[in-house]
Amino acid sequence: MSNMFSLEGKIALVTGASYGIGFAIACAMSDAGATIVFNDIKQELVDKGITAYAEKGIKAHGYVCDVTDEAAVNALVAKIEEEVGVIDILVNNAGITRDMLAMRLSDEAWDAVIATNLTAAFVLTRAVLRPMMKARFGRIINMSSVVGSMGNAGQANYAAAKAGLIGMSKSVAQEVASRGITVNCIAPGFIDTDMTRALAESDREKLAERIPARRLGQTDDIAGAVLYLASDLAAYVTGAVLPVNGGLFMG
Repeated sequence: MSNMFSLEGKIALVTGASYGIGFAIACAMSDAGATIVFNDIKQELVDKGITAYAEKGIKAHGYVCDVTDEAAVNALVAKIEEEVGVIDILVNNAGITRDMLAMRLSDEAWDAVIATNLTAAFVLTRAVLRPMMKARFGRIINMSSVVGSMGNAGQANYAAAKAGLIGMSKSVAQEVASRGITVNCIAPGFIDTDMTRALAESDREKLAERIPARRLGQTDDIAGAVLYLASDLAAYVTGAVLPVNGGLFMG
């Protein structure tokens, strides 16, 4: 691997990375030399994640943390600093969906998605910024979505959170760029994960037909984009939204 993609000596925290996109991201960063730290909401998920990483020869540090609990997030960051080291790279990947037409969307479903997909990303960002500023280095990568730009019926809450991440990232990027910290978003399109695999085959085919690339994305497509933004190659890229959607949305 090119040295320019090297993350040797870096500590990367990927939230919600026991499986799926987060797992692929963490594996790619480990291959590039990073020390991997991840969290999930339940101990059983963390245990499964540690086993899955071990099967790939990766010694990942797993922690239980509900990212919607601010005190727990601050404690998590402090614990990682104490047990592993200062976080150099933060990937805010944890997310949930609570899909429903706006007319029937409950306050609870709205609040849960905003709390997990937007507020938690801000709280984590705030928690890692001071040590990053001291080190004069940092990479913060927030997982937005194609629906944050184009919207999606039945996902007013999810789209609002993902659009909010973009605005938040651009604002923080302006505040910390002079300290060698970049803040960027990745906006995945439809990716082949457990969520899309749960759809009927005919629905998956219809999705693929909407995409110019004529296929759903793979988790490795997202991992490659994260690896780029985390590396020295992207040192001058900040406040950007990198779409990885096979041409589904080109706005």
